[in-house]
Amino acid sequence: MNPTTSVYAAKPWLAQLSEAQRAPVRPAATLVHAFRAAVARAPEHPALAYFDGRLTYRETDALSDSMAGYLASRGVGRGDRVALMLQNSPHFVLALLGAWKAGATVVPLNPMYKSAEVAHVLDDSGASALICSDRAWEGYLRETAAGSPVRVALTACEKDLQTRDDPRVLGFDRLPVPADTDDLVAVARARHAAPGPGRDLTATDVALISYTSGTSGTPKGAMNLHRGIMYNAERQRTGHPVPEGASYFALAPLFHITGMVCELAACVANAGTLVLAYRFDAGVVLDAFAEHRPAYTVGPSTAFMALAAHPAATPGHFASFQVISSGGAPLPPALVERFRAGFGPYIRNGYGLTECTAPCAAVPPGKEAPVDPVSGTLSVGVPGPETVVRILDENGEEVPFGEQGEIAVRGPQVVPGYWRLPEATAEGFPDGELRTGDIGFMDPDGWLYVVDRKKDMINASGFKVWPREVEDVLYTHPAVREAAVVGVPDAYRGETVKAYVSLRPGASAGAAELSAYCEQRLAAYKYPREVEILPELPKTTSGKILRRELRYPA
Repeated sequence: MNPTTSVYAAKPWLAQLSEAQRAPVRPAATLVHAFRAAVARAPEHPALAYFDGRLTYRETDALSDSMAGYLASRGVGRGDRVALMLQNSPHFVLALLGAWKAGATVVPLNPMYKSAEVAHVLDDSGASALICSDRAWEGYLRETAAGSPVRVALTACEKDLQTRDDPRVLGFDRLPVPADTDDLVAVARARHAAPGPGRDLTATDVALISYTSGTSGTPKGAMNLHRGIMYNAERQRTGHPVPEGASYFALAPLFHITGMVCELAACVANAGTLVLAYRFDAGVVLDAFAEHRPAYTVGPSTAFMALAAHPAATPGHFASFQVISSGGAPLPPALVERFRAGFGPYIRNGYGLTECTAPCAAVPPGKEAPVDPVSGTLSVGVPGPETVVRILDENGEEVPFGEQGEIAVRGPQVVPGYWRLPEATAEGFPDGELRTGDIGFMDPDGWLYVVDRKKDMINASGFKVWPREVEDVLYTHPAVREAAVVGVPDAYRGETVKAYVSLRPGASAGAAELSAYCEQRLAAYKYPREVEILPELPKTTSGKILRRELRYPA
């Protein structure tokens, strides 16, 4: 980027930020440093709440110290990789802090991964330790780990550290501790001495090797640095201010970069209480909102769709929130208005990727995201003061404000590249700038709009159709809960538009009705000729709808 010729280098979005939001931040070097500072400030304040279980900052510090001492005694050293495959429970946080205190790099794994996916990540990362649930170990991970570099295994029963055992999400039996692993809680309570000096990590060390979701190909390991995590956590804390010590609800999974940074890291930086509820169930989440009265949460639009559709949901469930953010999946404008009308809060849109350590744009407090009058797309917000977002054409040249192109991001949160993939790094990060693969545009005031993924564009008789535009129209239909649009082969048009839809509870609508609804609101080449209604649409654990599985069904 040449600052003398770039229209984006002037950062028009700064005008949307308050003086406090534009002010420089001084984040801690790592989350461990931030955690220790929180221990010093508020040792008896609850750090973790898990159903009826509580762990204070002092207790969490001691338990994770013991975890670190155990890992060090098993030969896990500075820079070694520790794979972590757990749901949203205190076990995840204890394992994460313990691994970092031992000097290791953490490799978060999606608990929905199948054996081949886990095998790829373990082999590619060279993980020497694996921490997982006892059920996953007994089910398939023992066999998977046997052919990998893993030499240390810890397992956890995620029913531990609470006693309520809510059957909606914890409806599984306790197992005996596997004979070939050690029990995480027992290790944490064994008071292993914390490792000695020489293991402290720095801001420039790799904190996470986060494997991309694989929605567009083989997962690659993005190297998230500690400085990127803490920069975005501090920007999240100062940009979406809630009182110190407030409760943060972990709606997004912690193994996903959104949950890791915007929930866990931001909460610790604010000496807050992280409320955990294992995995998403709308009824369980609503009960937790009523019990814990959180001030902040962030999650995908699909989670808010499910919460809004739950028959027990009331405005009272959301009354404690000061900030609700959305990220990880497109946010339809119709959902924002429907949610505000029904429950009160305004959902603040945001945009980020694993490769930029979660957010690189968000709607600032006190502002509402504009909706593009032409496409109907809701803005994802504005970049931060140290971030530069540009829109580029196919030759990598800037396009003017208002024109569509590929979104490129440069800033302190952008990762240095992909683990052991120099060619993919060179292609994806020319001169350190992330080429996102997302198509979007920016208006002259600095508001960023994400149109769609470059690879998802549909070519119908030579006309470009972006699935997101059709989906946004479908979401305005009162019966539609979820929508996904893909291109399918067509003998006449080459490709035609097909929509997959799930309906709101108690609602009814036929395929022909939904197709006709879109035909009245879209150009002839854009409306879906085919509509298929499904009970649920396939999604990643982070809530992103998987168009690929609909486009290429097994």
